[in-house]
Amino acid sequence: MKIKVDSRIVTLLILLCIISCTFIYTAVAGSSQYGNPKGYIIKQLLFFILGLIAMVAIAQTDVSKLKTLGWGMYITIFVLLLFLIVAPEAIARPVNNAKSWYQVPLIGTFQPSEFMKFAMLILTAHIIVKHTDRYPGKSLKKDFLLIGKILLLVVPPTLVVYKQPDTGMIMLYFAMIFPMLFFSKISKKILIPILALPVSILAVFAYIYVFMNDFFQNTLVNMLSPHQQSRIRGWLDPFSYGDSAYQTKQGLLAIGSGKELGKGLAGNDVYIPEKQTDFIFANIAEEVGFIGASIVLIILFLLIFRFVQISLANKTQFTTLLTAGIISLLTFQIFQNVGMTMGLLPVTGVTLPFLSYGGSSLLSNMLLVGIMAAIQNENGDYMFTTKEE
Repeated sequence: MKIKVDSRIVTLLILLCIISCTFIYTAVAGSSQYGNPKGYIIKQLLFFILGLIAMVAIAQTDVSKLKTLGWGMYITIFVLLLFLIVAPEAIARPVNNAKSWYQVPLIGTFQPSEFMKFAMLILTAHIIVKHTDRYPGKSLKKDFLLIGKILLLVVPPTLVVYKQPDTGMIMLYFAMIFPMLFFSKISKKILIPILALPVSILAVFAYIYVFMNDFFQNTLVNMLSPHQQSRIRGWLDPFSYGDSAYQTKQGLLAIGSGKELGKGLAGNDVYIPEKQTDFIFANIAEEVGFIGASIVLIILFLLIFRFVQISLANKTQFTTLLTAGIISLLTFQIFQNVGMTMGLLPVTGVTLPFLSYGGSSLLSNMLLVGIMAAIQNENGDYMFTTKEE
């Protein structure tokens, strides 16, 4: 059997694995509340290895056959999401007021919403291709029909995830779906208003916040759930709302105290709850400073750049849609995570891809890399092959 592997992708993933394990270790070791940091590293390495195996397995798959995985995975994950609502705390304990995980003995936690990204990606691309083949002509009626089909796919799991609540994951879903709609050849008369709507809403809220602050604070924000209120207030003024914005405030202190070169490995002395997960970037910046954190971001974007190179060689609409969704999703995830640790964006619980501690996030992202590798192999553009007898 011939195993096709891209050396650049594998090299970058190995570098990210080393960086991830190093800073997860120092983050956990810096606080007595987490116990032995070696346990965290063993689990993270295990999920990296499982992720690499899954990535290689998907890379050997014919891209067109991925369509057969979509509905089965979608239905399974959707059922798991629904069961989370009624699942007893013995197997689904709320974490930070969010009921998003199953507790799995020996392994830790399993987050179904992470794997919904994989199913949504494949099914959205499949639906668009089938719709285009069935309705080759262009008309607004056909475009609205396609949007309706995609909404039927996306809205049910999105509503369930919103109930958990996990607004960060919902943002990731739409960050993946919107670019796929753009490349679906839907009329710009429809797309422009769709994309302009959230921008307009944000602009209105920004205007109200600046010029009608009392109305914003006492009326608009109070319409949100208590969890969302604390996130918004903490983001806008982390040092005034210390309780609700404790992570943001501490993240800013950690990043700022790292200065240019950092305090050295294990030199973190700014306490941040769960620093090894969502706020791993703050730990990196504190220990290796602006220069070290910049190098880490460069490695991440070299991986994205490699994906862009692969996307430029696409030969079918299906692979174009898949690459558009994956690249947009990972880029947005990096931007959102780094932005929230620096106080530029609200804290949403979005992890830093390939670096944050967490098996579900890591495995789901490795599955996406596997799709990119499969597309690359279909394009006939891989770096080297290994033969197994």
